[in-house]
Amino acid sequence: MLSWYDTITKQNYFSSKNKTLIQHDGLARGAPTSGIKAEFFLHNLEDAHHTHLSNKHKIVSYFRYVDDILIIYDANYTDIDNTQTDFNTLHPIMKFTAETETNNKLNFLDVTIQRTHTNWKISIYRKTSFTDTIIPYSSNHPAQHKYAAIRFLHNRLNTYHLHKNEYKEEEKKTIRDIMLNNGFPIPTHTRHPPSDTPPPAPLTGKLAPTHKNGHPLQTSAKRPHISLTYSRRLT
Repeated sequence: MLSWYDTITKQNYFSSKNKTLIQHDGLARGAPTSGIKAEFFLHNLEDAHHTHLSNKHKIVSYFRYVDDILIIYDANYTDIDNTQTDFNTLHPIMKFTAETETNNKLNFLDVTIQRTHTNWKISIYRKTSFTDTIIPYSSNHPAQHKYAAIRFLHNRLNTYHLHKNEYKEEEKKTIRDIMLNNGFPIPTHTRHPPSDTPPPAPLTGKLAPTHKNGHPLQTSAKRPHISLTYSRRLT
């Protein structure tokens, strides 16, 4: 099996500026199996070195999701700069960067973790490029598509351990504002928004665009917002 894998990875080639190039390091970008192979590699790396590094640097807890790592440590016993240096010796082509907490807060994935004297406070983290744009309610997408984002926001609200007296209420207000700004009806008697609410009826009359055969065209609302997405690594 290793021979089969070696043969396939050596055939990673691509074209650029009318030249055919062979990729010697890494995995094929866009290949369905690349993510699985990368996860296997990281698992093997952790199995070989995690225990030693945790004991050496007295790491309290270690969590990883894909290539984002969260490390909890006691600054009295752990020098994070030395820890990062040791991590960067694990593999010649891997480079780990470190971001430490600021004002007792650290962003990890889609949450902000705030350290207190006795506990942790969890809130939802949104990047500075965040806009409240989702599929507008007035669009002609299927209802299940339009409500997918709303269901996700409610599921995250009810499954994450957000601080109830502060951050959970703030997130509820944010979800409500997102729904209002995208034209969604706000439910008042149910815990979750309906998943099968039909879209508004298309325009009719003289103002409605029509096909040549006279039947009205379906229209969708246009919003002047664009959404930008970027990613970063936290170690």
